[in-house]
Amino acid sequence: MTEFSELLDLASERVGGQVIAANDDFFAPKENLIKAEKPVWIKDKYTDRGKWVDGWETRRRRTPGHDWCILKLGLAGMISKFIVDTTYFTGNYPEACSIDGCALEQGEDPVTDDVVWSEILPMSALKGDAETFFAILGSFRYTHLRLNIYPDGGVARLRAHGEAIPDWRNLSNAVDELDLAAVEHGGRILDCSDKFYGAPQNLLLPGRSTGMHDGWETRRRRGSGHDWAMIRLGVAGLISSVEVDTSYFKGNYPESCSLEACTIADGNDAVDAQWSELLPRTKLEADSVRRFKLSPNCTATHVRFNMYPDGGVARLRIYGHPDAEALAWARLRWLNSLPGNAARKVLLNCCGSTKWCDAVLSQRPFASVHQLLDVAERSGEALDAEDWKQAFAAHPQIGAKKMAATVQSQRWSEEEQAGAAAASNAVQKNLLQRNQEYYSRFGYIFITCASGQSGEKIVATLEQRLHNDPTTELKVAAGEQRKITKLRLQQLLNP
Repeated sequence: MTEFSELLDLASERVGGQVIAANDDFFAPKENLIKAEKPVWIKDKYTDRGKWVDGWETRRRRTPGHDWCILKLGLAGMISKFIVDTTYFTGNYPEACSIDGCALEQGEDPVTDDVVWSEILPMSALKGDAETFFAILGSFRYTHLRLNIYPDGGVARLRAHGEAIPDWRNLSNAVDELDLAAVEHGGRILDCSDKFYGAPQNLLLPGRSTGMHDGWETRRRRGSGHDWAMIRLGVAGLISSVEVDTSYFKGNYPESCSLEACTIADGNDAVDAQWSELLPRTKLEADSVRRFKLSPNCTATHVRFNMYPDGGVARLRIYGHPDAEALAWARLRWLNSLPGNAARKVLLNCCGSTKWCDAVLSQRPFASVHQLLDVAERSGEALDAEDWKQAFAAHPQIGAKKMAATVQSQRWSEEEQAGAAAASNAVQKNLLQRNQEYYSRFGYIFITCASGQSGEKIVATLEQRLHNDPTTELKVAAGEQRKITKLRLQQLLNP
């Protein structure tokens, strides 16, 4: 970021944004779209394809259709505002544009026919040599964008301002120190005393600073007082240390700094917050990185960084240990923010019934983990025999080599069936034989909540249930599926 914005540009190369593909970039490369700096004009610069321009420009379209470009957001999140910048494109800007979004899992390819794109911005008119702002309401969490231009032309920059929503599923509650304020973890500047020379959001950006322009610098203070910035942590936690980086600030670094923390419940006003001092006023040094160990005394959601009296700081790192309850809420917020098709994929890993999945999704957003579990249980009560059989079919047979439908479901199945996998060859052979008998008798695979059970125990349970009549066995199998569903939902939010 080189200019202040209350919301981060989630698409910028500065936070890891990438341009994945475009149907055409004959005159100017698609990668220019996400440059952090403003576009420039060089009057007499030409290439072997025409005038050099600082943006993405396609050739003149002579066939029906429109041009498009796919971007991977550097930080997945909810978008509140687009800026489509056609600076220096005058007789060659697109007449209109639209923007679609999707939410993909790691490793999924956005340039395939089976990706489900959702319209975020409908077709909207553009102007030449101008920044056009589009406010977005009701956005979901997206990982990729597709910019469509009609019919062709050039766009200098695309900005996607919003709030990062991290995917916390792979972070253990017992994680070592984490930068709780980092933008990639959802940290955000809420307010500051001054932003004359640099954006305070730069404090939280990934990586080292690249110069004074890449930090937060205030004007020279001529009166009493001091400058400050208030930060909402990406996830609440116990703060253990703070790192203050004044790289590139030499004659203009702050004389000293301090740090305060507080807990503010969602919806409450920060004006009434009770701030506790974590770091007393401490001297700083020019062009250096200093780390201060702290003694955490509470779980904080917000911090206030004070610098005396003014000056510039390149980066600020707030290291600590995430609070387990806060992490569970962060994971729930991630689930609430997913577009429908992406949320459906996640929940189908917990229970393969599409009817159950749609019933649960209809109750979003969830206010608590308890509410989600309650909705999941009540949604199961409405399923009929065919719905349950659909759920059973999503599992690999216990002891068999058949893979589950998704990577996540396969990982959970392997963990749940670890006892069967570790059993002796004789037990596994017996399990395979009994599974075949079970399927012949009931018409679906044997389902049991196998977590923590030995192979011998699973075989004994299977043999006992072979004596059930079909109606009784379906009820028993449905009950086991409900146990599995609850366990997987709990693992999703509290791994």
